[in-house]
Amino acid sequence: MIQEYEKTESQVQNAFFSSKEREQMIAKYAYLVKYLAGRVASRIPSSVVFDELISAGSLGLIDAVDKYDPKKNVGLKTYAQYRIKGAILDELRSMDWYSRSMRKKIQSIEKAVHSVEARERRPASDMEIAEEMDQPLENYFKMLSDIHGAALLSLDDFIKNNDGSDQSSSTFTDGMRSDDNPSETLIQSELKDILANAIRKLTDKEQMVISLYYYDELTLKEIGNVMELTESRICQIHTMALIKLKSKIKEYKNT
Repeated sequence: MIQEYEKTESQVQNAFFSSKEREQMIAKYAYLVKYLAGRVASRIPSSVVFDELISAGSLGLIDAVDKYDPKKNVGLKTYAQYRIKGAILDELRSMDWYSRSMRKKIQSIEKAVHSVEARERRPASDMEIAEEMDQPLENYFKMLSDIHGAALLSLDDFIKNNDGSDQSSSTFTDGMRSDDNPSETLIQSELKDILANAIRKLTDKEQMVISLYYYDELTLKEIGNVMELTESRICQIHTMALIKLKSKIKEYKNT
């Protein structure tokens, strides 16, 4: 996947920056690579090599500087953050370390959530999901903890292209760098509405974790301090929220 970001100097030179300015911008925002790689690394198995995330993120930064267009009314730092994170996530997808057994666990939880919520017409509780799966609550919580160690890394991962490809996603980043397209704009608008509605249907704790994690950018440990819960419990709540949101996006894709 990293190779996809490699281009010759003549192909990527940005008309907006001179060669000297290009080097200065890359050096100026290099700290973002380590910062974002570190945040991602804290949420994935230790078997993933940190240097590989740094390499992918560095190429994402270079790509951002070379493709930056001030006419899009997006600051370079903001654009670079999304390109760096996108490059890191693409590299992780290419590793395909998400095991079949882990996917099966997620699917079983998704099915249980859907069954309970369709029957009860309200957000499913942990106890109800565990009972629907015919699992002790302790085993259910362990499943969530195991899944979190290899969890999908962001809400962007849930918003895939219409072709269903696992190797590409339609993200905020893509929206910033692509030309205006009425059909794509409509799809993005619909997805935002679906996601917003799905978040409103989460439990109060799940909504708070999503808000603190993605909007306030607190770490799971910091969220635990705010909510007076252990970090492991926050991990479980976060994982459950992502599974529910993914399920809602799937329903939208299948309609």
